[in-house]
Amino acid sequence: MESRAAVVALEGIESSVAALAVCVRGAAGEVAPTGVDPAGGDPAGGDPAGGDPLRDQADAFLDGLAEAGRAEARLAALKVHLAAGYAAAAEALAAPAKSPQEHTAQEMAVTAEVACVLTVSERSAGALLCEARTLTAGLPLTLAALQAGTISWQHARILCDETANLEPAAAAALEAHFLDPDAVNPARGCPAGELVPGRFRAKARAWRERHHPVSIETRHTKGAADRRLEYVPDRDGMAWLSAYLPADTAAGIWDRATTAARALQGPAESRTLTQLRVDVASEWLLGGVMEGTPSPAAQVLVTVPVFSLLGLTEEPAMLDGYGPIPPSMARRLVADGAASFRRVLTDPRNGAPLEIGRSTYRIPPTLRQWLRLRDGRCPFPGCNNPSLDNDADHLLAWADGGTTGISNLGQPCRRHHRLKHTTAWTPVGATANEPPGWTSPAGRSYRSEHQDWEPPHWPELTGPGDEDQGSEPPDLSDWTDWVESAENPYDAGGLGPPLPVDPFPEWAFFTAA
Repeated sequence: MESRAAVVALEGIESSVAALAVCVRGAAGEVAPTGVDPAGGDPAGGDPAGGDPLRDQADAFLDGLAEAGRAEARLAALKVHLAAGYAAAAEALAAPAKSPQEHTAQEMAVTAEVACVLTVSERSAGALLCEARTLTAGLPLTLAALQAGTISWQHARILCDETANLEPAAAAALEAHFLDPDAVNPARGCPAGELVPGRFRAKARAWRERHHPVSIETRHTKGAADRRLEYVPDRDGMAWLSAYLPADTAAGIWDRATTAARALQGPAESRTLTQLRVDVASEWLLGGVMEGTPSPAAQVLVTVPVFSLLGLTEEPAMLDGYGPIPPSMARRLVADGAASFRRVLTDPRNGAPLEIGRSTYRIPPTLRQWLRLRDGRCPFPGCNNPSLDNDADHLLAWADGGTTGISNLGQPCRRHHRLKHTTAWTPVGATANEPPGWTSPAGRSYRSEHQDWEPPHWPELTGPGDEDQGSEPPDLSDWTDWVESAENPYDAGGLGPPLPVDPFPEWAFFTAA
């Protein structure tokens, strides 16, 4: 089985090498052999009949880099097939193990052989064999995408990590969400292979958290019991101090320290933002808030499904800059009136943001809040700067006729804000619910990451004497009409139990308006 799969993988590599040769020849000013077509390019790697030869050469270099990336992915797929094939052949060659210890020894021998062949550590070889086994036996879509060159080896390893310890059905669902466009509620925005690995890991982890078979409440309770502070000495008179603590506490500390550090920046301040952040945190820890050091409140968004806020479902909430958190944590944050956290409710029909809480400290403009909801972070491809660190910016300048509407606004970080104003990189295509993509100086288009909103879970709609209606939502062509109608089983005058008291009821007036 793996022998044939390895042959197919090799054929893919041969195709990449042929396309790569065309790109390299085009970059060198040579004409490619007739009939060979680089990926997405001209058969000769440029336009010999006209155009700018230097522009054609630059495009050929970029085409070559893209094809080299696809070739690396296909080569990684071949290594997977070869490693899995060797492990299977070695197992068939070995005599049946008579004890668990003998079986372990046989596995160690296989790992050592692969380590020596590749000149890597046995730990690295063991990881390769484990990942090869996972990909060939349990993640067919991932292996197919790797073999096609549409995801990298790093993306494939992330999927192996995030599906670890999941049941086969759950692992298949996670894989399909990101790699199968025909899946139920597929991932939004650019495909998985167009996300940098760090951002893809964050999205895959968030999806896993929301759909894990063990409730997030149970897993959070165990994690909270393991909270701790760690101190690790390092070189050059330095040391690491880290804390493992609940996400809401960590997010509040981080944002408060960042805001305080930004307030200290100025022409006379030589310290970087990174240095200022750790300096103010150190002052707070050692002696409380020092004179001259600002102590602003953190401003963190908490996105809560309506039914989860009301205690009717146990659906996770989303903490800005972190990901899914237990619904009990979200309820506590909004019920206690925590000034550091802004509550965001989602529409029960489709999971989209519905309303932004307004009973908060230092309320910024509504559009700025909506930008944070829409983008989550700097919209430049691969950038991980969180929304609080970013600048609101007109995509089309006001002087050029641009409006101050959500579809003409972005929130690039300061680095990519400068990039926009000092180079030909241009943000384009923003809508009310989608961040802008970017067009490069070479004329290439790159999509931005989208927020992965999901339709919320519905509580069981049952009442005395009624048949169980299941968890399918009714046809809510007008949500507010349904809320006010007798068909709403959670209305105080309806058939079902009354709704718990919403500590912030203004959202209902907002939706009615």
